[in-house]
Amino acid sequence: MPRPRDPLVIGRVIGDVLDPFNKSITITVAYPSRSITSGCELKPSAVVDHPRVEIGGDDMRTFYTLVMVDPDAPSPSDPSLREYLHWLVTDIPGTTGAAYGQEVVPYEAPRPTMGIHRIVYVLFRQHSRQTVYAPGWRQNFNTRDFAEIHSLGPPVAAVYFNCQRENGSGGRRY
Repeated sequence: MPRPRDPLVIGRVIGDVLDPFNKSITITVAYPSRSITSGCELKPSAVVDHPRVEIGGDDMRTFYTLVMVDPDAPSPSDPSLREYLHWLVTDIPGTTGAAYGQEVVPYEAPRPTMGIHRIVYVLFRQHSRQTVYAPGWRQNFNTRDFAEIHSLGPPVAAVYFNCQRENGSGGRRY
């Protein structure tokens, strides 16, 4: 289980988006300018194109689903669109990356207009291929409900970054 000093706990990703889980797979998310570590900050100009996502594991016959959400849309003080779905990739073979999966919801770059938004990547293990489908909407997506509907179980990995408008400054305060 995550420890209190876990960045996902400190950043309230555990709680707002996910229930506590045990990380069992490595995930690397990298934009051209930077690799993501939980809690780092990136401006919208740095995340225009989808990142390179690499997944660990030891078996290419195991498949994964990647979900990218913003739990702070449209603003952290009024997250009435929580969670906004930015990207959904399914059927990603273990030991490969998102480029080898099926993009079922195209990447939409985060463009926050107010406040600091957490952009969360969550990885789930699938029971079999072609069993996860796109929802009919992006806003008010719910990662927990999505995982339950598709029998994905708890996440196997997650990472997030903070994003605010280009001329914004300062950090998230807890």
